[in-house]
Amino acid sequence: MKDKSDIGLIGLAVMGENLILNMANNGYTVTAYNRSTDKVENFINGRAQGKSIRGAKSIEEFVDSLAIPRKVMLMVKAGPSVDAVIEQLIPLLDEGDIIIDGGNTHFPDTNRRVKYLKEKGIQFIGTGVSGGEEGALTGPSIMPGGSPEAWPAVKPIFQHISAKVEDGAPCCDWVGEDGAGHFVKMVHNGIEYGDMQLICEAYQVMKELLGMNADEIHEVFADWNKGDLDSYLIEISRDIMAYKDEDGEALVEKILDTAGQKGTGKWTGVAALELGVPLTLIGEAVFARCLSAQKEERVLASKTISGPSAEFTGDKASFIEDLKQAVFASKIVSYAQGYMLMREAAKEHGWHLNYGGIALMWRGGCIIRSAFLGNIKEAFDKNPELSNLLLDEYFKDKVENAQAGWRRVSAAALINGIPMPAITSALNYFDGYRTARLPANLLQAQRDYFGAHTYERLDKPRGEFFHTNWTGRGGDTASTTYDV
Repeated sequence: MKDKSDIGLIGLAVMGENLILNMANNGYTVTAYNRSTDKVENFINGRAQGKSIRGAKSIEEFVDSLAIPRKVMLMVKAGPSVDAVIEQLIPLLDEGDIIIDGGNTHFPDTNRRVKYLKEKGIQFIGTGVSGGEEGALTGPSIMPGGSPEAWPAVKPIFQHISAKVEDGAPCCDWVGEDGAGHFVKMVHNGIEYGDMQLICEAYQVMKELLGMNADEIHEVFADWNKGDLDSYLIEISRDIMAYKDEDGEALVEKILDTAGQKGTGKWTGVAALELGVPLTLIGEAVFARCLSAQKEERVLASKTISGPSAEFTGDKASFIEDLKQAVFASKIVSYAQGYMLMREAAKEHGWHLNYGGIALMWRGGCIIRSAFLGNIKEAFDKNPELSNLLLDEYFKDKVENAQAGWRRVSAAALINGIPMPAITSALNYFDGYRTARLPANLLQAQRDYFGAHTYERLDKPRGEFFHTNWTGRGGDTASTTYDV
């Protein structure tokens, strides 16, 4: 073992332990520390035994064990706990040392910490880490941002421990300044919410409308995982549908239908609202989880509010193919919206994001890894200024070819009273995006009528605003103009 460790990690929960083991397995010497020192001892004498991992009993011992420039990675609960550990570290670190926050931190906190630590001569990286327990151990997707000057020092470690795609490229590269890394991870998690909801809606319509059992749905997911929908989440959904409880029945049907969430999907939706980006699918996915939590109310409502009885009379195989197309087209919309959000955030914060590189980082190791991320990279390689994935030839053709089935599935769900909030909202966005003239002209007239908020005219230059005295009693005074 080296006299000094290449990197140290604070926080020995599941992700922290597995990242340390991953680093050691890739030839690095690592120091482990946890506020509860018994966790350190148990780890060193257990999973870390015989590896290039040393434990520290105090934070002073931890810092002293690290090679210069010291690289300290935090895998502690996001929020005040991160700030508390940073305050402990500051007096012990020297100029040029690096603190890395690898938790699910809200990006404004990372923006703040980069600036705060720069004033003290300490470099800060906020990095998203995706892949769960297995990814942390065998190769996650890593999305670092923060102090650009810190990247060369941590790049070899992060790229060695990250997942690799077919050509050996690491699923890790520099994302951008300040909180860009955590922002991209937040969007990743929002897309994850959307992908999961799309799969759940497909499951429900197969179960409720087509009357399929878990084994039959397992076969459908297994088939979908061989084509355009090949992805980690389809793969695990396939396996979940086949998993049996002790009595031989499908375990999934015994799980309470109330979904949890840790807030990253909500953050994505709030960011979209703040930046004026129509992130409709992810928003519906978050609200679907909120609705699922109202279990008792839903049970009561099911007994008192009537709706149509689901009845399917068509060709089941054809409908399942339509459903596949609906999920695929909706998934493209979700990624298109997520990329729009990243582009607007980059403008807002002055970040320089590599959109094709982000797709590459998501191709392996992470929860949303899927086959068509390679196509997203190709789209941005062809046109780095691409404003919307739906305008790329590949994705435009795919969605146009899928839309007939997408519409049939959406109509069937609505007619039969089966909720499909994500799939139908994606279709509504698609139709809205391809519509040259929306009814917002009436909306602007309404706003001007009741609030003198002004409007622009088709026959006048953009940026010239008008107000009409609609009632003859309002006068000519207008409210201040606004940004669209």
